Amino acid sequence: MATRLLILEDGTIFEGEAFGADIDVTGEIVFNTGMTGYQESITDQSYNGQILTFTYPLVGNYGVNRDDYESITPTCKGVVVREWARRASNWRNQLTLDEFLKAKKIPGIAGIDTRALTKIIRQHGTMRATLADKGDSVEHLSDQLRATVLPTNNIAQVSTKTAYPAPGIGRNIVLVDFGLKHSILRELSKRDCNITVVPFDTTAEEILNLSPDGVMLSNGPGDPDDVPEALEMIRGIQGKIPIFGICMGHQLLAKANGASTYKMKFGHRGFNHAVREIATGRVDFTSQNHGFAVSREDLPDCLMITHEEINDKSVEGVRHRYQPAFSVQFHPDAAPGPHDASYLFDDFMELIDAFQAETGKK
Repeated sequence: MATRLLILEDGTIFEGEAFGADIDVTGEIVFNTGMTGYQESITDQSYNGQILTFTYPLVGNYGVNRDDYESITPTCKGVVVREWARRASNWRNQLTLDEFLKAKKIPGIAGIDTRALTKIIRQHGTMRATLADKGDSVEHLSDQLRATVLPTNNIAQVSTKTAYPAPGIGRNIVLVDFGLKHSILRELSKRDCNITVVPFDTTAEEILNLSPDGVMLSNGPGDPDDVPEALEMIRGIQGKIPIFGICMGHQLLAKANGASTYKMKFGHRGFNHAVREIATGRVDFTSQNHGFAVSREDLPDCLMITHEEINDKSVEGVRHRYQPAFSVQFHPDAAPGPHDASYLFDDFMELIDAFQAETGKK
């Protein structure tokens, strides 16, 4: 059994069992509290550049299958678990977790105290970390880790380079790819939408030339401050086309209207976050994966808060008071997680129809 080390920026070192790919990596270490859905999480591009810790003690027991990919090429840096299942048992199983990580060139470490690790992250916040073989010099690895500057072009790394269609027969939707999950495509396809996926740096003019009925701003990794071109695009289409933003799309819509964002201490990553809809008092359990949030303190008057997280009162949704645009911080597409909030895709369809009825556009 090969041994692998997990070295944290604060000097903490965990020793565990190596599985997955046999490579050394460095990234930001985060934790996910979901009890299932490891395949969807690992393939979620919002984890680009991050070492993903699962707090649930057994990961990999139902294997990996063809149906649960949120992207074909995952870009998380590494996987940390208490125990990985060597044998997978499920009728859909095609690969074990170990085989999957080897194929995708992602290293894993098992057999460490993930509870203790999570407590460190909660206390000190997300930090840089390295996964490396035990044979390497710990002192040298620690020096390298402290000198590492993490990339800021996360969205550019994961966004599609060229536009592509997902044909349908209904409303014409342009989906701006900041690191989209396939489940967003699935939800739009369920509603018969004709979808065109475009790169993150597509201009407002290029989007308008596609004559969309609505525009979706997808989820994605990193800091919204790193994609200022997206703010210009949003300002260029707002008021002309209904807009629905999810996660990164939510933060960008808010920033385009004058809001600010901040980095959370350890973020929201899991599938059991309770969110209250302020207008109705309705509480949904939601899937979330973000390290930044929209600031409540200096929210511009043109935006109203529609949803808030029950525990920390962070902003979970906004709606423009005068333009057909709204967004949520959580993932109404779930995958993994509860489908409580999938009705928001229907709300988007209704917003498009109401806008067209009001403006006479079709």
